[in-house]
Amino acid sequence: MAVFKHPQILIASNLADGEVVFLGQSGWERDHCRARVAQNAEEAAALEAAGKRDVSANRVVDVYLADVEIGRDGAPTPLHYRERMRVKGPSVRLDLGKQQLPGSAA
Repeated sequence: MAVFKHPQILIASNLADGEVVFLGQSGWERDHCRARVAQNAEEAAALEAAGKRDVSANRVVDVYLADVEIGRDGAPTPLHYRERMRVKGPSVRLDLGKQQLPGSAA
């Protein structure tokens, strides 16, 4: 098992529509702020196991843990560029996808 350095969230792609999703308390969420946050290696392993079950059930693909920092508001913010871009949505046209919704972080 890798050394646990930062809190982590589980990210995947929804198999039905390709949207980026985050494992939350009651299933896969489209809002990263609702993601379950692993605070230690055991919690991270539990998130990964849940993700692998959903891969086997053909709900999601490309499941992986991403390091985050927790903001003052309690929301997880990805530490790495790839995950920050996935949170924002497609970067090709800002008038399409979730980044065009009011209050988006784009």
